[in-house]
Amino acid sequence: MTTDQPVTTDNPAEAPIPLGTRVVVRYRLPAGYSHPMTDAIGELVSLEPVVVVRTAEKKLVQISPSTVVALKALSARPIRIAEIRSLEHAAAAGWPGLEQAWIDGWFLRAGGGFTGRANSATPLGPRGTVGHPNDPDVRARLREWFAERGLPLRLLLPDRLAPTPDGWVPSGNRVQVMAADLDNVPLPPSVGPVVVSPAPDGDWLSLYRGGDLPEVAGAVLGAVVAGTLGFGRIGPPGARPVAIGRAAITDAPDGRRWIGLSAIEVAPEHRRRGVGTLLSGSLLGWGRELGATHAYVQIEGDNTASRELYSGLGFVNHHRYGYVTEPVG
Repeated sequence: MTTDQPVTTDNPAEAPIPLGTRVVVRYRLPAGYSHPMTDAIGELVSLEPVVVVRTAEKKLVQISPSTVVALKALSARPIRIAEIRSLEHAAAAGWPGLEQAWIDGWFLRAGGGFTGRANSATPLGPRGTVGHPNDPDVRARLREWFAERGLPLRLLLPDRLAPTPDGWVPSGNRVQVMAADLDNVPLPPSVGPVVVSPAPDGDWLSLYRGGDLPEVAGAVLGAVVAGTLGFGRIGPPGARPVAIGRAAITDAPDGRRWIGLSAIEVAPEHRRRGVGTLLSGSLLGWGRELGATHAYVQIEGDNTASRELYSGLGFVNHHRYGYVTEPVG
């Protein structure tokens, strides 16, 4: 997980620190206290009209800007392995392909070859239960399941959950998973131009990946395990949308309810106008109304624009994952 560079300021209203960042705020106490100043450490929730910090105990500390002596971004809190596994559980349920199975602690998904996530094995079993990918027997069982479906053995390996098998070469770019506590996300008003439907229609699909989709794509997009799907769009019905997005609400083993955003696309002629931010924020608001407490997005490669968009909404880097495919021969 990456960390933020320390930033200090004497004027918190002008601080270039996004909401959701882990910070320390030093502020003056009223006369009569045993010491003149104290610190508050936690997630930055607000800068105006008052500075608000949510501590690790979920207590909200409200601070008058006039009393702030310094505001500094801290290194992001290290993410525990259990947290990575838990989020990946929710993400796998949100994009499960068309068939699923558990083999040797690996969660297997098959979706007709459409997308890497829906056609791979992920090590999601509890600690100590995941078969080692170098074990030829484990590999044979995984290979057989995928071969029966006409697919190669591909592993989706999140940070620190399992090693890369010896001799396997990573395929494609690593994916950055960003996450946010929805209490820290600035959401647009509930009334807006975004319409959320339970399934994608032909107009929605015409914008997704330019409409160049295999026949199985609609079924993969419409699959979820024990969750709720929402397909957002901006634009009038019966016309190619201005923007689209998919949201999946699923529960994680640690009790958090996640909303995962994917397939966020804006028509080329409408890009760089804040449309993607509006759509994403509206979908997150929809998710919160349905009980979601946290959100994640998965950003491939060097998609700087998407990283900036979600950083502006309060998302921070959580972990990464990559794919490896069994060598042929």
